[in-house]
Amino acid sequence: MLRPLRLLVVLFTRFFRSRRDLLLENLALRQQLGVLKHRYPQPRFATPDKLFWVILRRLWPGWKRALILVQPETVVRWHRAGFKLYWARLSRHRVRVGRKCVSRELRELIFHMVAKNSTWGAPRIHGELKMLGFDISERTVLRWMRKAPRNPEPAKQWIAFLSNHREAIAAMDFFTVPTLTFGVLYCFFVIAHDRRRILHCNVTRHPTSTWVIQQLREAFPYDSAPKYLIFDRGANFDQEVIDTVKNFGIQPKRTNFRSPWQKDYSSHCTSWVRCAMTLFTSRRLDSLTPCAFRGGLLPGCSNRQSFLSL
Repeated sequence: MLRPLRLLVVLFTRFFRSRRDLLLENLALRQQLGVLKHRYPQPRFATPDKLFWVILRRLWPGWKRALILVQPETVVRWHRAGFKLYWARLSRHRVRVGRKCVSRELRELIFHMVAKNSTWGAPRIHGELKMLGFDISERTVLRWMRKAPRNPEPAKQWIAFLSNHREAIAAMDFFTVPTLTFGVLYCFFVIAHDRRRILHCNVTRHPTSTWVIQQLREAFPYDSAPKYLIFDRGANFDQEVIDTVKNFGIQPKRTNFRSPWQKDYSSHCTSWVRCAMTLFTSRRLDSLTPCAFRGGLLPGCSNRQSFLSL
């Protein structure tokens, strides 16, 4: 009695089921029958069989009703294993990303341009390489310019010059001091290399070349000018300033680009003042510079001792 009733229920449900579901269920059952025919001694699902059930799980919501030989959790595990295998293969065969590697030939060409043209910057070298047909960015050119080997002989010659003519060398430079009113003061000073004495100092808000020339006249009165004057390539030290220095009988010595170490004590002096500014936070910043330079920097005295002794 129960068997015919169950058959009637199955036929009734099949009557309202779509043709697509019937075809997929028939296909699933036939696939499992094919697995049962290949006993090894027991039925095993090969890789194509597992792939079939993984795809069927994605396409048919009722795939669990037609699954007989294995549990639904087993099909989910096959799907996860295939996903893991897929990404493992992608990770094994990586595609190179990021910037292109610069060839040895191009690196040597950049180094050669830097060695032969010391005044050329990254934009100029990048333009020359573009005209030669090299596809490279300006930032990459700048990165390799910084790694270019330098000739140590010019640096040794400059150090020897500073050591041999120390008594006849003076240097001038600027440094900035922020004020309480969010302004900027430009502090000018001239320092002698023999005893590290501050020959002259002054402060202005507008450091023009005319103002610099007047400070040089006050720094070297009555034929007291040194033989050499070292200064950097700032816009304040233009050709008019250089001509004035030559009229004083001084040989101007301009440092190279981005070479503050060539100014010797003047570069050290600016860093000393910046470090010592923290000792005067209770004072007005616009009165810092005259107080800091009063008496000069004594030889053999640290910057902290020299400023605290003022």
